[in-house]
Amino acid sequence: MLNAEMKEGDILPPTIHKLMKGYNKYLRPFFDNGPVTVGMSLDIASIDTISEINMDYTATIFLRQRWTDERLVFEGNKSLSLDGRLVELLWVPDTFIVDSKKSFLHDITVENRLIRIFPNGTVLYALRITTTVACNMDLTKYPMDKQTCTLQLESWGYNINDIMFYWTRGNESVSGLDTLQLAQYTVEDHYTSVSEAVYETGNYPRLVFHFELKRSILYFILETYVPSSLLVVLSWVSFWISLSSVPARICIGVTTVLTMTTLMMGARTSLPNANCFIKAIDVYLGICFSFIFGALIEYAVAHFCSLSHMDSHIFMHYGHHMHDLDDEMNGIITTISNHNRAKRRKEAAATQTPAPASLELIVSPSSPSGSEPKPEAPPPEPTHWCLTALATVRKVLRSFTCCTVENPHHIDNYSRVTFPLSFVMVNLLYWTYYLYF
Repeated sequence: MLNAEMKEGDILPPTIHKLMKGYNKYLRPFFDNGPVTVGMSLDIASIDTISEINMDYTATIFLRQRWTDERLVFEGNKSLSLDGRLVELLWVPDTFIVDSKKSFLHDITVENRLIRIFPNGTVLYALRITTTVACNMDLTKYPMDKQTCTLQLESWGYNINDIMFYWTRGNESVSGLDTLQLAQYTVEDHYTSVSEAVYETGNYPRLVFHFELKRSILYFILETYVPSSLLVVLSWVSFWISLSSVPARICIGVTTVLTMTTLMMGARTSLPNANCFIKAIDVYLGICFSFIFGALIEYAVAHFCSLSHMDSHIFMHYGHHMHDLDDEMNGIITTISNHNRAKRRKEAAATQTPAPASLELIVSPSSPSGSEPKPEAPPPEPTHWCLTALATVRKVLRSFTCCTVENPHHIDNYSRVTFPLSFVMVNLLYWTYYLYF
């Protein structure tokens, strides 16, 4: 039996049992000879979802790690592929995904692991992982925004004195993005970087993969921008409807306002309810709502001016009539005033004429104090309250005359030009700012 084992060992490469003899998986390679270097590469299989509400993305990746373990050197010129379950017998890096919310290793039909050992002791360890990673997004230019997300790989327990990470082929270490098809995004750029994570317990190696996503705006143009713009144009139809058609114009105004409100609520359902973000789409919907509401207010002003214009003639005729009545009343009051003045003069002259002696003898004893009787006080001068009331009415009539418009139909004529021109100018400013700044 001993001779048979020796012959088998001469023919076959070293067995797993021989490699594992004296192997301690709890000690890293080069335990006393400096840090072990681990090279990594990624293959992005898919990016399933990108959520603005949760601010994260879900991706399926193939993570490949390479390192050299001097304890696994064997003779031969071919690599040794092992069952993935034998990885439990080997030392592997304690790599984890930073900012990962939820991750799992695929296990259908078996755990998707690959372990391969090369004659020089190099170990290739590959995993198929689906992970949900946080991505901080700036939605101020939504839906014309660009988001930069990262995938960060870091060692959990070994610091830079024990292990070092590096990308195996630089920026080409990550593949699969060129053929990736996303629903709302296109991958504009991607690159890799190497950094260190500083914690209280030490500095740890970190690899970062950056990728820039640009949102496709065509869907939002067809879904939000075009309907909202058409609603604004629909609100302008009321400018060509007669001012006397109250139900028609009110119906168009109220309907467009309610429809715009529904469109604004629907546009916010897929976005986070955060007050810190005033998004570009919110600005545009607010502009459209302002123009629609302004068209409704325009009709209210025009209708009020038309009513004031019709009633102004009545008020003016009534004002002329009151002016004539005022002149007539002034003449009557003047005549009465002159008559009262003449009467007072006569009474004053009569009191100054000396009385007969007989009368003095008769009157003097009747006075208890023996003094002359005092003359009667003149009656108070009447207040002209009628004149004050008429003056107030004239002022009110003048104020109504100043507020009226000579022709209320001119309001609609001006609105037919000013509303479209203003909307076009606001659109030019809006798209220029959000596309180029």
